[in-house]
Amino acid sequence: MTTKIPTLPSAFDKIPELALAWHQSGRRVAIATVVATWGSAPRPVGSQMVVSDRGEIEGSVSGGCVEGAVVIAAQEAIADGRCQLLTFGVSGEDAFSAGLACGGEIRVLVEPVGADLGAGQGGGQGIPLAMLTDLITHRAARQPVVTALNTLDWSRELRAPNSEETGMQGDLFLHHHTPPLRLIVVGAVHVAQALIPMAQIVGHDVVLIDPRGAFATAGRFPGVTLYEDYPDEVLPPLGLDARTAIVTLAHDPKIDDPAIEAGLNSDVAYIGCLGSARTQTERRDRLAARGYAPEQLARIHGPVGLDIGAVGPAEIAVSIMAELVAVERAGRARPKMAQRLCDL
Repeated sequence: MTTKIPTLPSAFDKIPELALAWHQSGRRVAIATVVATWGSAPRPVGSQMVVSDRGEIEGSVSGGCVEGAVVIAAQEAIADGRCQLLTFGVSGEDAFSAGLACGGEIRVLVEPVGADLGAGQGGGQGIPLAMLTDLITHRAARQPVVTALNTLDWSRELRAPNSEETGMQGDLFLHHHTPPLRLIVVGAVHVAQALIPMAQIVGHDVVLIDPRGAFATAGRFPGVTLYEDYPDEVLPPLGLDARTAIVTLAHDPKIDDPAIEAGLNSDVAYIGCLGSARTQTERRDRLAARGYAPEQLARIHGPVGLDIGAVGPAEIAVSIMAELVAVERAGRARPKMAQRLCDL
């Protein structure tokens, strides 16, 4: 049985979705995007913030030092339908007298949503709603896509991905939209209750699997896609890719092992398994007996999580989330510790 409860995205990586949701709710909105950085910049190229005509904001384009100026520019863009390119640096000598305390420099593009906004005033440079909708459709289907914007005439198009990174290519700004890391949590246990909100804040798409109906309930996991079934029934149609991570928490081989095997037979980015060192040894022995080679078993992060001395569900969830970020960003993580849970 599957329970899907729709919720509005609120993560930093889901600004396009928020912008469309706000627009559909009657707000007028603009999206601000970091298009270039020099020196020490607080947020990377591609970072975004959405601003509504009511003064609401989500996301960030800096460490907070220029957001106020960007909000002012966004309100102007909403009013006249014109895009703006803003430069902020340590000197603070720009249109809004805002500067970066870190000593770097960033260039921020501000775009109103809706090409018809301000058209009567010679504007109409905004992001077309059809294009924004198409972008979100690609993102929802986990299909990589590139938005290309010509800053000379404000023409736009969606493109197939290529080897070029997000950033300015002359007068052309290319923004690569890759699928967010999807986190598949197996086991609707107490650690999952702490881990899932953290993963959602970071921007992961979360799926929770547990055949035990008493555990996998909407009351315990509000706003989460739940599958009350075994992983070997759920994962094949769900699909696994290189932007997927699997974390097993059930502490029951009948539930955990099918998910681990699915991960080992795919190119998922991460497989993490809860349990003591003894539990990990027993698990590896079981999998080895099923024919998995040592190099395959080496993909398993177990005990799951970075070695931060975690005690209790919340701290263990922090260690798991930290390892997920470390693996995604750096390709490696520090050694793990045996979490101090009951060794069931």
